[in-house]
Amino acid sequence: MSRFYFHVQAEGQVVLDHEGTDLPDLSAAQCEAMESAREVLADAIKRGKSKVATAFVIADEAGRALAIVPLLAVLPRKN
Repeated sequence: MSRFYFHVQAEGQVVLDHEGTDLPDLSAAQCEAMESAREVLADAIKRGKSKVATAFVIADEAGRALAIVPLLAVLPRKN
C-alpha cells in the first residue's frame, strides 16, 4: 500500500490534501479520483453551484504530482 494525496485544483489554486489515502497503486488512486469527481459534480448540480473545482492532482508521499484527473473527465461525451 502507498499513500496518495488528492489535492483539489480550483480557480488557479491548489488546496492540499494533508491526510491522504492508502491505496494499492496509482491506478486505484485514479479510480478513487474519478469517483470523487462524480460526487463533487453531483453535489454542485444539486446545490446549483456555478463554480466547482477543475481537477484532482494525485500526489505521492514525497509531494510529487503523479497524475491530474480533470473533473470533466467523468461527464458523458457527445457522439
